[in-house]
Amino acid sequence: MMDRTPKPGELYRHFKNKLYQIVTVATHSETGEKLVIYQALYDDFGIYARPLDMFVSEVDHEKYPDVKQKYRFEKITLKDKPEDMSGKSISLSTNAIAANAPEAVSVQTQACYEPAPDADEGQAPDPRLLEFLDADTFEEKYNILISMRDIITDRLIDDIAVVMDVVVPEGPLQKRYDDLKNTIKTRQYYEFSNRLR
Repeated sequence: MMDRTPKPGELYRHFKNKLYQIVTVATHSETGEKLVIYQALYDDFGIYARPLDMFVSEVDHEKYPDVKQKYRFEKITLKDKPEDMSGKSISLSTNAIAANAPEAVSVQTQACYEPAPDADEGQAPDPRLLEFLDADTFEEKYNILISMRDIITDRLIDDIAVVMDVVVPEGPLQKRYDDLKNTIKTRQYYEFSNRLR
């Protein structure tokens, strides 16, 4: 049987069409039970714990007969092609990209999250935020943020700030954008400095 234990940083879609990122797999101090610690990529970015066995279990198709997804949580990658994601809600969408960012970014790394029509909880994450999360280095994150200069919103700044665990004070949009750029540039500098050691 294939090991489906999630790893830190991986992205999973719940069968109710919500995206989550794995923080870690922890061990309950009293019972020894394995718990998956994961964070929502929508609304307040809440952090949750669920027993590993339940996390990797199959959907109860008697209770949810219309659900196509096999497992309660299924791993996704933002660089998957639509044909690799048959029947799933993550797809590359050039129309969505063009609507959100006419002169924007590479289609290869831009993903569009399309919630099911009956998804009533929360709100889908902005596809630009998902691209930012998928970046491996602060240099990539900085370049993605630069590419957003004409389409940046207060909400996007707030979401990126939450992901980076920083505070960007309220104020004019351009000042908040510049503050966020400076924060990422500083982290990029230290990331580069640590590579030289």
